[in-house]
Formats: sequence, C-alpha cells, structure tokens
Amino acid sequence: MSEALAEDAERVEDDLSASALLASIRAERDAENTAAARQLELAARWADLHPPESIHSAAAFTLPGSEHEEPIAGEGCPLVAEFCVAELGAELGMSSVAAKKLIGHALELRHRLPRLWRQVQTGAVPAWRARSVAETTIHTTPALTKDAARWVDAQVAAVAGKIGPAQLDRLVAETIKRFGLAAPDPAADPEDGYLSVDPRHATLNDQDVHYSGTMHFEADLDLADALDLDGALAHGAALQKALGSTESLNVRRAKALGDLARTQTALDLHAQGSTTDTRGQDGLPAAREVELHVHFDAAFVKDGAVQTIFGPTGRLEERQRLVLLNQVKAWCADSRTKVTIRPVIDLNAELSAPGYEIPKSIREQVALRDRTCTFPWCTRPARSADVDHVVEYDHDAEAEGRPQRGPTASSNLACLCRFHHRLKTFTAWTYRVIAPGVFEWTSPHGHHYLRDRTGTRRLDDAGDPGEPPERP
Repeated sequence: MSEALAEDAERVEDDLSASALLASIRAERDAENTAAARQLELAARWADLHPPESIHSAAAFTLPGSEHEEPIAGEGCPLVAEFCVAELGAELGMSSVAAKKLIGHALELRHRLPRLWRQVQTGAVPAWRARSVAETTIHTTPALTKDAARWVDAQVAAVAGKIGPAQLDRLVAETIKRFGLAAPDPAADPEDGYLSVDPRHATLNDQDVHYSGTMHFEADLDLADALDLDGALAHGAALQKALGSTESLNVRRAKALGDLARTQTALDLHAQGSTTDTRGQDGLPAAREVELHVHFDAAFVKDGAVQTIFGPTGRLEERQRLVLLNQVKAWCADSRTKVTIRPVIDLNAELSAPGYEIPKSIREQVALRDRTCTFPWCTRPARSADVDHVVEYDHDAEAEGRPQRGPTASSNLACLCRFHHRLKTFTAWTYRVIAPGVFEWTSPHGHHYLRDRTGTRRLDDAGDPGEPPERP
C-alpha cells in the first residue's frame, strides 16, 4: 500500500514521473535563459536605433529640459538618446529606470565585457549572472577604464561566470590597484590619515523602515560629545525607570534620545512647575513637527452620537509602507507634538482655479488621487512629482477671447515625475483622461496603455483602446 502511495506521489496531473518533471523544469529554465540572452541582444539593438544623432528636434539645442544624449554604461560604450528607454520599458511592462538598466547592461556586456557577452549568447553563462557583473563594472568607484573592464572580463569569463558577489568585489578592487585608477588617499595612512578626513557624522538610514515603526540612526562624534550624550541617555533612561517605566534599558535609552531631540524631559516632566498661559500651554514651540501622510479606512457608527471607527492598519505615503493605528496614536500622544488634522478631501470632486498656477488644495487632491507618477509603470511618489496640465494651458486664450481648452481643474491635471513630464513635453508620447485618476497613454509607435490606481495594463490586446474602463 505504501509503495503505491509513493508511486502516486511521484506523478502529477499530466502523468509526468518525478524524473520527467525535473527534466521538464530544466528545459524551461534553459528556454528562459535563452530568451533572456535574446532580450539583451535586442535591447542593445534598440540602443543602436537611438544614437544621439536621432535627437533631431531643434528644441534639443535651445530649450532646457529637452532630450539629450545619455551615458548609460561605462567608458567606451555608445551614448543613446535619453528618452528611448521609456518606450522600451512600457512595452516590457517595467519602469523607465529598469529599462535604462537593461539597455545599460546590454551595452556594457557587448562593448566592454565581450567574452562574457559571447558566453551569454552561447548559453554558457545565464544572463542574470552576466548582468550582475555589468552592474558592478558600470558603477564601480573610481570608474573602470575600457582596458580595466576588459581585464575583469577575462578573469570572469575564465570561470564561466560562476564568480560570486564577494569574489567580484575583490576582483574589481584588485583591478583598480592594477590599473592605478584610485587617487592617492592620505586617509589610508594610519599615522596621519585622521588629519585628512573628518569621520564625524550623524546619519539616519531612512531607506529601511522596520515594520515595528523604527529607523536606524548612527553617528561618529567627538570623544567629549559622545561621552556627554551617553551620560544624558543613561540619565534619561534611569529617570524613566524611576518614574515607573517597565521597558528595557535599550528602549528607554532610545526614548531618551528622542526626548533630547524634542528638548523635553522624560514622561512629560516639562509640565511640572512650568508656567502656562491662559490656554493651558507652556508657551514653548512644538518640538515635533515631522510631516507624515497616513491614510486609514474609517467607518461611521451612529449610537446616540456619531462615532468614527478607524481600521487597525493604514498606508503611510512616505516610502509606501503599512502603519499600525496604535503606532500613530503613540506618536501623537508624545508631549509637545504638533498634530494637524487635515480635512477629508473628496478625490472625485471637480476643483478648479483661474489662471495657470495650481493652488495647494488642488495639488493635494491630485497627489492623493494619483499616488504616483501616472506614466505607465512608474512608481515615483506623486508628492515629489510635477502636476501637469494634460491638455496644454492656453496662455493667450483670455486675451484673444477664446475659451480655455486646458483649464486648471482636477479633470485636466495629472502627476508626472520630472523625467516623464519632460518626455511628454518634448516627444510624441501623448495621454488623455478617461475618468478621474484614469489615463490612457499612447507611445510614439502607437501602443496604448491604461494607468489607474491599480497600476498599468496594455490596451492593444484588450479590445478597443478608446473604450472607457470600469471605474476603479
């Protein structure tokens, strides 16, 4: 009985045995590597079709912000027309930044790492391994010369691309020394290096926010300052414990550092013995005024009085992370924290203003509605983007008695990061509004993309591109 069960376990719905299934998986992986190698070759050919000479617009020489030639790989690789990466990225369903990286890797391999390039094309080395080498040789500091890159190429190709990240880093470091690329570094001298470089810094690692709502902060201080700070943190931690805190020493020290940043003492001691004005405030300025944009779903319940019940989790616009309601309550509960409650904005309301300038209230609505740059597959935050008039504002309409065809209104505005704003302004890319926050983009080669709050999808294979989609 057990042997029969074991035999059945080795089979799947299409009746493949375990060994046949492994062989099928291996064949699919080989096909995937072949397709990735072919994609690199085609990306390089796309770059060939868009040299700097293809920038034929006279605006490129007269208007700031227009298209220019772009170095996207190392020394010795051809330059490309800057905006060519956008259409390739849209067609592949990736951001313009990812498309730029793909083209850059292809050019780096073809022109500076030719042995590795040939191994990719013959299937000896998978494309992803070769791309990791290309990424390193493109962005090495100091930059590798063409001869230095060729030397790295020879070393990597000799082991058929099996080199790991640590070995690659050591190889690049050796190459920099071998070719004398690094400038003299007086700081490397243990005797007098400290005279050439000041190691003091205070750095917040704001790219890595922990799910617990914490961030990493590190610093190098003067000896006296470091000892003073350590003493202040020890005192603050001891004071919190004496006042009843049951948290760990590390937590109390971290909170004491926050107290120093807000010029407050532990557990609201600043309120004891202070003089207050008629409003019950101590007259000191708010210590915490960090601006965060947090969105929670809310339900309204009527039980004798209207109550608002917020969901337990929300969305933090800064770095697009989830945040717990209890974390926000804790941040707001700290003394001398300035809390501003902004009114709820109807994202479907049509707001408008006279003239070309966009008021802050409309900017806020459009940023909340769009969330990110509205170009296909771009994820840059809307708050750091430009707000664009989808239909160009006619600056002469009023003076010449014409109706304004591009009004400053919610239905004619969209968030575009600076790169894609320039792309829309200086190339044949066009877009139109389908519904609030829903846009249809058309590429220079006639491909259509729909962008809404759920993301981007191609329209060329989804029926009539002009057919209005369902409201998100």
